[in-house]
Amino acid sequence: MNLFPRLPEGGEPTKIRRRALAGYLGLAVGDALGATTEFLRPQEISSRYGLHQDITGGGWLNLKAGRVTDDTEMNLALGKALVNERDFKVEAVGHSFSEWMSSKPVDIGSTVRQGLKSFRRDGTTVQEENEYHGGNGAAMRLYPVVLATLTRPENFEPWAIAQAHLTHHHHESDAGILMIGALSRAAILLGQAAPLDQMILDWTQRYPQFSPKLFKGSYDGYIVNSIRCMLYYFNNTGSFEDCMVKIANAGGDTDTNAVLAGMIAGPFYGLEGLPSRWLKKLEKTVRGQIETQVQDLFEIFNPDLVEPNSPTL
Repeated sequence: MNLFPRLPEGGEPTKIRRRALAGYLGLAVGDALGATTEFLRPQEISSRYGLHQDITGGGWLNLKAGRVTDDTEMNLALGKALVNERDFKVEAVGHSFSEWMSSKPVDIGSTVRQGLKSFRRDGTTVQEENEYHGGNGAAMRLYPVVLATLTRPENFEPWAIAQAHLTHHHHESDAGILMIGALSRAAILLGQAAPLDQMILDWTQRYPQFSPKLFKGSYDGYIVNSIRCMLYYFNNTGSFEDCMVKIANAGGDTDTNAVLAGMIAGPFYGLEGLPSRWLKKLEKTVRGQIETQVQDLFEIFNPDLVEPNSPTL
């Protein structure tokens, strides 16, 4: 099973970096779009918003339009640790997450909070495996590890699982992380030439609980349900916008489901596929942090994908 496609011959470094940026911006705009409808049922969304297709803020967190949530912020915190250390060090990731928690974020999941409190208390970097750790909170913050291991895929699994186990230790969370990372990496490297249909089939044969054929509607934050949701809408739409809008109107954990889809649909459709009206609404500081972090992660971890005198993205 080809879980991690090889770097394409010839490379096209600038195109790869642009697709990587599209994934990061894609997850952020998905977060900002989906936060408005989080925890609502589809009927409630339709009644309140009609078809929710613009970044308007509000929702249960009463956000300003363009504001992101813990999903995007934890990606930035993980990326910050990677850039500062120029390596993956789980203790540095824990400190970066802890610093983020001290910033009084607009939202934080209970499993994340408990894990980070444990890290603060006694330096625990691996939580005990727990049946209640099967949420999507470790997968949603995965993207910087995908970027940092593009040219060294052998590092992906140990780094991705280590950052997850700071707060979430569950076999389905681990499996979901590996699946999302493999699909995201393929989309970044190959764009719309990525064999995602076959990869999804291969992964769901290995982990049948993730099959989008089992998707029945609105769900909670269980990693299995989130993956079913995002794969269903990725498979059954033809654009980044349509995929995100369908997820944002499906109800349940809409912001995180959109973030997971953004990691795949963003690089698959590319920067040109991201709606300009959504990018304009995204917080300028967040967009700037994302653009800088992508550049730094490539220069530090993937120098072969940075051409001499290449423009910044």
